[in-house]
Amino acid sequence: MPVGFRPACINDVPAIVSMLADDLLGARREDTSLPISSRYLNAFAAIKADSNQLLLVADRANVAIACLQITFIPTLSHQGMWRGQISGVRVAQLERGNWIGSQMIRFAIDECRRRGCGIVQLATSKSRVDAHRFYEKLGFTASHEGMKLALTSAA
Repeated sequence: MPVGFRPACINDVPAIVSMLADDLLGARREDTSLPISSRYLNAFAAIKADSNQLLLVADRANVAIACLQITFIPTLSHQGMWRGQISGVRVAQLERGNWIGSQMIRFAIDECRRRGCGIVQLATSKSRVDAHRFYEKLGFTASHEGMKLALTSAA
């Protein structure tokens, strides 16, 4: 059955949260209990209301099997260039190895290009060595050192 890409809908949120939780890092920070936490529903509503956000799912037979989020960032640097920031990339465990992640990233890059972005960037944990190889095969380079400051215990 073919895979399509579409903006996520509210009914996809439990599947997205489940995918976000399905690894060593995500298992410690996500809450997959049902009913789904209002924190996720509120975040989803904020994402949907912001034209510079796109929560994307790979869909097979109306089931979300992969996800990512793109944040479109206007900047003054690089002569006012827009950037596309990809985050939250996940593929359902049973779908891994089927090239869905590669297809979804390429779709996201095309969407960034369509929206006028001059750079597509992403961050991934230093511990995700397989993810680093995956992104490098898609043309990404480790050109910068990222830093963050956790403001809550959930960061």
